[in-house]
Amino acid sequence: MTRRRSMSAALLTVLTVGLLATGCSTPSDGSTQAVRDSTGATLDLSSTQQPITAPKNDAIAAKVPASIRERGTLVIGQGSGTGSPPFSFPSTDDNNVWVGDEVDIARLVADTLGLKPDFRRSSWEGLFLGIDSGASDVGFSNITVTEARKDLYDFASYRTDILSLIARKSDPIRFTGYQDLTGKTIAVGSGTNQEKILVDWSEKLKAEGKAPITIKYYQDVTGVWSALNAGQIDAYFGPNPINAFHDAQVRGTPNETTIVGQVSGAGSGVTGLIAATTKKGNPLIEPVREALDAVIQGGQYREVLRRWNLDKEAVTSSQLNPPGLPRT
Repeated sequence: MTRRRSMSAALLTVLTVGLLATGCSTPSDGSTQAVRDSTGATLDLSSTQQPITAPKNDAIAAKVPASIRERGTLVIGQGSGTGSPPFSFPSTDDNNVWVGDEVDIARLVADTLGLKPDFRRSSWEGLFLGIDSGASDVGFSNITVTEARKDLYDFASYRTDILSLIARKSDPIRFTGYQDLTGKTIAVGSGTNQEKILVDWSEKLKAEGKAPITIKYYQDVTGVWSALNAGQIDAYFGPNPINAFHDAQVRGTPNETTIVGQVSGAGSGVTGLIAATTKKGNPLIEPVREALDAVIQGGQYREVLRRWNLDKEAVTSSQLNPPGLPRT
């Protein structure tokens, strides 16, 4: 897996449309709606966005494997495809410079370890292939801790995992539990933990003699929003930050949406957690965990969450291999 250095005209068009749909929507009067952080200030999404930085911690940096220290870079895998605001997506003026909370948090960890961040972006499936092969040292890409993934990977948590259902405000569905989704058409990302939860719900409905959920898959959120606007799906089940970011940007437009319900990303009974991810047994995971703790205690972590409206998903410390989404 190599860094994506150039894009075709077609892909650039898709990215532009995606940013308009999820980051800088265009209201009916033709003006552009500003993206705002949790303080209400306009959020700079350009390539010159001021980075949030952290000082090097020599004691923690000394624990990084020698091969990585000698290289001087931390190779960071991100499975964001063409972009998933607010996690990781192209800046508004330079498609080669990406911004987002996953970019910011990964950079803070690299800073603390005294390393230069080297981002390698791919599809969601390619993210794990990169970690498996050693092409990436660590993944920062809204990765949920699951018990099945713990067989192959080690985790250092840094954010709670909240999933939500988003629907058209003009035609919202009811959601108080999975029973409300009987016979509904719901979009979800392939290979994600939310897909697993949605499939489990559909199987429960069938076992209860009710109509199952019709599950539809899209390659990126641009397709999801187009399908939702067109009434081709009843709702999208995905990470709450993506849904909340989109919901805020289309408010007051003809494509206004509403979040109709939230659940833990680890299903019922477990608090879902998002984590930095390494190959099982990689000694890098402990200094990464300590670096996360350092920026949590140092306040830089909170700065990132405030920038991206993720304050409610904060954790007070990083855990090594915490309980995750249970096995089926």
